[in-house]
Amino acid sequence: MELRAEVVPVEVGSRSISELLERMAATAFQGRKLGEAFLVWREMLKREDCVVMLGLSGAMVPAGMRKLVAHLIRRRFVDVVVSTGANVFHDIHEALGGRHYMGTPHVDDAELLRHGIDRIYDVFAREEEFRRVDRWIAEVSRELEPGAEYSSREVVGFLGRKLAEEGAEEESITLAAYRSGVPVFVPALCDSSIGIALNLARRRGHRVVVSHIKDVDEFARIAEAAPSTGVVYVGGGVPKNFIQQVEVVLSLLGSSKGGHRYAVQFTTDAPHWGGLSGCSFEEAVSWGKVMPRSRRVQCFVDATIALPLVVSALEEVRHSLREKPPELCRLPLP
Repeated sequence: MELRAEVVPVEVGSRSISELLERMAATAFQGRKLGEAFLVWREMLKREDCVVMLGLSGAMVPAGMRKLVAHLIRRRFVDVVVSTGANVFHDIHEALGGRHYMGTPHVDDAELLRHGIDRIYDVFAREEEFRRVDRWIAEVSRELEPGAEYSSREVVGFLGRKLAEEGAEEESITLAAYRSGVPVFVPALCDSSIGIALNLARRRGHRVVVSHIKDVDEFARIAEAAPSTGVVYVGGGVPKNFIQQVEVVLSLLGSSKGGHRYAVQFTTDAPHWGGLSGCSFEEAVSWGKVMPRSRRVQCFVDATIALPLVVSALEEVRHSLREKPPELCRLPLP
């Protein structure tokens, strides 16, 4: 076996974040993977025909990643978002003036309960502020037609419009998606405070029907129309599986694209436990969800470390990326 590519030590010196990540791609372990993740995501964005799908899980908004995700949407570094309901809810919470606070895991949680403070590892939040958002969502949802069938994309788009009418904070994922025309799907909407709020509206006599089967169809239509697709997963969970399974849906509909052409994931889950969040892209190839010859990289890293670096690096090289044609930005939806 001939050895050709040498590991190149990283030198101390003044350089941009994008230059640093490029150099890290010639190192080893997860440093190399972080550099490669940047390079693959950049390659996606150099193709004007590639629809980039972002899977967003984990408590990214409480952890301070909100503005980064909103930036990805405004710059069209992602074209479709599939998120947990919690991230959308926490985003709306901050857009309406609520906040998350620096805390500590070394605390008496029973004492926090007595003071109405919720804990997300080392982040604190006020329960009453969350309940105020629950009540706001329940109230504005009365404008949705009772009994009509809505996809989660339509519900999130509606909430984005209401935020715009409220004059909410512009650095919002939900508002940025609404203004940019980027679809946001939440295929487990009921597993969040948004679902709790819509149930509150239901108990008050206003029946909102959210169809996740409609989600499957709408998302499939986007994938069908896309010349090629790339995926970026922050964590795993339902968003990852929902995006992965679209290739199976297309094959059953007779319009298979052969899998996603590009794939990047930032995760702390390992494949040997057998869970979807940590499963390798090679495993996904066996299902036809990712192309056998795809450009793919998984970086086993806390996303709160990876996202600030990679998003900043993409912004630095924005001038070298291709502008997407208007018809690709107007994704076909029924």
